[in-house]
Amino acid sequence: MKILVTGAAGFIGAHTARQLLSQEHDVVGIDNINDYYDVSLKQARLDWIAEHSNAAHFEFIKMDIADRPSMEALFEEQKFDRVIHLAAQAGVRYSIENPHAYVDANIVGFMNILEGCRHNQVEHLVYASSSSVYGANEKMPFSVDDNVDHPVSLYAASKKANELMAHTYSHLYKLPTTGLRFFTVYGPWGRPDMAPFKFTKAISEGKAIDVYNYGNHKRDFTYIDDIVSGVIQSTMHIACGNEAWDGQSPSPSSSKAPWKVYNIGAQTPVHLLTFIELIEKALGKTAEKNMLPMQPGDVEATYADVEALASDVGYRPETSLEEGINAFVDWYKGFYGK
Repeated sequence: MKILVTGAAGFIGAHTARQLLSQEHDVVGIDNINDYYDVSLKQARLDWIAEHSNAAHFEFIKMDIADRPSMEALFEEQKFDRVIHLAAQAGVRYSIENPHAYVDANIVGFMNILEGCRHNQVEHLVYASSSSVYGANEKMPFSVDDNVDHPVSLYAASKKANELMAHTYSHLYKLPTTGLRFFTVYGPWGRPDMAPFKFTKAISEGKAIDVYNYGNHKRDFTYIDDIVSGVIQSTMHIACGNEAWDGQSPSPSSSKAPWKVYNIGAQTPVHLLTFIELIEKALGKTAEKNMLPMQPGDVEATYADVEALASDVGYRPETSLEEGINAFVDWYKGFYGK
């Protein structure tokens, strides 16, 4: 099967590309390799993919998903069977500083993906949404049957927009689409702007860490291997319409169109201070903590109800938090020589 992975130099994209190669698929990866964070880490991930025993079946193309002519040519030339769309401008806090980057990548870029799939007979589009879409919702655990009309960051709004755009294309053109709402992904090759990486770096260097909301956050931390397993399972399970869907009392997560939205998380929320303690244990060092108030655009807790994904595609997270943190810290120390 020939599969496009967008954001292939990214954290989730690189892991997904390697796993697809292990399953003997032909993989085309694209990424614009922007400087939102350390470009050398992105290049190292691509080198890591190139080390795979099946790397002859991987092709990387540097490309911006917001570049409409290039994206049109890519789809026309490559004729993908399926598309895994992971490229996006990430980060809740950065969306407050640079909102236009989110419109370019997450709205314009997604439009180009949808059009490419529509015009080139792609069998199934799986794309990254986010737990951030739950916004001001305080009902726990977050369910795909919950209302998500109150985002508290532009990043979250852009991901909600992706879900709506995908539904339109599923309805109008019968394009099967599946959106996956990721919950706080961590693990080896993780992003430097995320808390696990920032905490590990600071603690290993003997520097203080900033702990927002005075440590009262709870997050559904999800290990990268579990995420990738769910992404690929979803890709192989083509979305179909829900014939029982009722427009009088409409489900927010399905439709009569071939469109689905799922949560993908560990289904185990953890206090931030507990997460930090496990990093301290793995490093053998104690963190100095700057206890700070909650930041704009942030939410106090996330907690995924993943029963719909488990029922439909057989997803089950298998990695304990301690195992995952130890694996990340081992990678960090090895990669940076700490």
